[in-house]
Amino acid sequence: MSDLRELYQEVIFDHNRSPRNFHEMKDADHSADGHNPLCGDQLTVFLRIEDGKVADASFVGHGCAISTASASLMTEAVKGLGVDEVESLFEDFHAMLTDAAPAGRDFGKLEVFSGVREFPARVKCATLAWHTLHNALAGVRDTAKTE
Repeated sequence: MSDLRELYQEVIFDHNRSPRNFHEMKDADHSADGHNPLCGDQLTVFLRIEDGKVADASFVGHGCAISTASASLMTEAVKGLGVDEVESLFEDFHAMLTDAAPAGRDFGKLEVFSGVREFPARVKCATLAWHTLHNALAGVRDTAKTE
């Protein structure tokens, strides 16, 4: 099990050091801001939706390793998904971090965050980008907060 935990940590560190889709998207048609006042994580999520699907996703901001890695992996995971699929993934991801992963859900690389549930304060770090994504999709102008 420690080998798996080490692999998960390496994936998180890799996405923190070299976040994917880390740029402001000039042609975004959806965006939202997020802030975790407890630890200072702050980000903006950008989306371009075409034909009811996420054609592109990116983010900018700063935060801890878990927050940055979560945003990076999230942007990779949602590309090509329908808006309803993204919302379902958000709900299942949140459940994985707070309770138990829904049976039958393949989280792919997002599985690296399953151990975060052991550290309740870090759940807010891992879910900030997702709450911000939800606000962007819903057109909510208020800043997403995990506090």
